[in-house]
Amino acid sequence: MVKIVSRKSLGKQPVYDIGVTKDHNFLLSNGVVASNCFNKSHSTAYAYVTYQTAYLKANYPVEYMSALLTASSGDRDKVEKYRENCQRMGIEVEPPDINRSEEDFTPQKNKILFGLSAVKNLGQGAIDNILQARVEAGGKFNSLADFCERVDLRVVNRRALETLIYCGAFDKIEPNRKQLINDLEVVIPWAQSRAKEKEIGQLNLFDLMNNISTTDSNKNGSTFEQAPSTPKVEDFPLQEKLKLEKEHLGFYVSDHPLKAIQKSTQILSPINLNQLSEQKSRQKICAVVMLNAVKTIITQKGTPMAFVQMEDVTGEAEGTVFSDTYEKIESLLKENYHLIVWGKAQARNDKYQLIIEDAQLVDKIQIITLEITPQQALDQSIISKLKGILQEHSGEPHKFKIPVLVIISHNNQRQFIRLGQKFWVQDERGAIISLKNAGFSVYNQPLVSS
Repeated sequence: MVKIVSRKSLGKQPVYDIGVTKDHNFLLSNGVVASNCFNKSHSTAYAYVTYQTAYLKANYPVEYMSALLTASSGDRDKVEKYRENCQRMGIEVEPPDINRSEEDFTPQKNKILFGLSAVKNLGQGAIDNILQARVEAGGKFNSLADFCERVDLRVVNRRALETLIYCGAFDKIEPNRKQLINDLEVVIPWAQSRAKEKEIGQLNLFDLMNNISTTDSNKNGSTFEQAPSTPKVEDFPLQEKLKLEKEHLGFYVSDHPLKAIQKSTQILSPINLNQLSEQKSRQKICAVVMLNAVKTIITQKGTPMAFVQMEDVTGEAEGTVFSDTYEKIESLLKENYHLIVWGKAQARNDKYQLIIEDAQLVDKIQIITLEITPQQALDQSIISKLKGILQEHSGEPHKFKIPVLVIISHNNQRQFIRLGQKFWVQDERGAIISLKNAGFSVYNQPLVSS
């Protein structure tokens, strides 16, 4: 709260009113309103900075976004927001790399390399120690054992090592993250023991051979042949690997759980969650999401409803499931479930949420596929019969429906046509039976292949 203790007239000055009413005006003690306006020098300075940033973003997008990510590296929400912007601009943000990443985000042609400053559990001391070891003690790290021996494990502690492994920083050296996590149990004590030996000047035979050798291969090879390791294991399943990556980094970088099904679900015309603010309030929309959290409450009427936290490849959003819908889809409201949700966008607390009216598991959705010839496609009586059958099985409005795809085949060519939502059906089995009885070649198939 600003308290104006005095005011003084400065005479007439040319100013520019930015035209914002109420919220940005100031009410003085005598009831006079001071409009939020800028003098010429202030306006010019802002305009010049705006021009500079717009020019850099338009002409040097990779460098500009790298600088923006670096400036926000301490704010996880902003990093995720700008990373999503990079995705929309066609700029790939690569995961951290223990041999290539610097403290800041680094531009590399059409890509940006993740900066170590945005990795959780890595303090400034740990980052400096890693970069110093990489420069002064033999160049690139060849293995986890090499890394642990060359850095100071009192600064780069176990928690930092686990974070680097889970977020993919060692993937170029060893892509099996579970193997690396297991190896920490034996590699850390081994590296600590070697550090003590060096402090007291004790060298073993392999160290002496390394000192005599002059080639890089000999320098990097002999020492780590003696490094301990655990029995070979299979890597984490993809979903678990990505889950651990998000837990330790704050978001997905190497991949996204929904990316594999994104292309298949385009037939449903879903929106991205970062487009909620662009939707009309009464417009029916759908989105392909993963549930991150579900909170169920009991209303004053004694009926359950839920608030869900969901995300897709573009970001996160909140969803509300009112009591009437909750009864229908309660079994689907589980963390990590992949759903297609239908509903309407609504503004709430300066954010946009989705009022969920229906939902279905992605891998349970079927598509009805019709195959017709070019002659049938041009026959109005056949097309009218097709429309009539589909509308007969369209079911109740505002409920989940099965999409219908038409394939027009001629010789070796096939034309795919997705029918509009008013021709989607709710009674899948009845629609297929009626279409077959009418002489159409029809079958159903899963939307997403397993």
